[in-house]
Amino acid sequence: MQHLTKYLPTREQLRQTRTLRFLGELIFAPNLWHFNRHSVSYAFLVGFFCCFLPIPFQMIPATVLSIWIGCNMPLTIALVWISNPITVPPMFYFTYRLGCWILGERQDVEKIVISLEWLGAQLAVVWKPLLLGSLVCGITFGLTSFILVRIYWRWKVSRNWHFRKLLRS
Repeated sequence: MQHLTKYLPTREQLRQTRTLRFLGELIFAPNLWHFNRHSVSYAFLVGFFCCFLPIPFQMIPATVLSIWIGCNMPLTIALVWISNPITVPPMFYFTYRLGCWILGERQDVEKIVISLEWLGAQLAVVWKPLLLGSLVCGITFGLTSFILVRIYWRWKVSRNWHFRKLLRS
């Protein structure tokens, strides 16, 4: 896990994040910074779920859920950063299409006009499939990663025990 920590946000970086200041010292509880099977697997669940939420400032619900569940805060935030200005358009296009498919709707944007009126009108049309597709993807990716982390962690511990047993004999 030491290799992974160099990619995660530090306490100082989180202390300087304005959107998280309202949580004060809650985010610096030692339990939220440990790496164990529970904290890492739940961090993947929360991180992937929140990275698919079609809202700005996804770090805020991710941080609140991390505190509530007690999972690794830096890992959760790093996973939320998967959705960034480069990845958001294809992610949300996919989730929108998935939501349309689930709802049985066929909705296509005909003409793109850069204006607030157009954006407001389109949002009124696409919000249901976008929200449904985002929730389905968030839950699916979150639960899948949760299960895979738990399986990997168990396999790794089992393998280490096996090697220790071989070294003793």
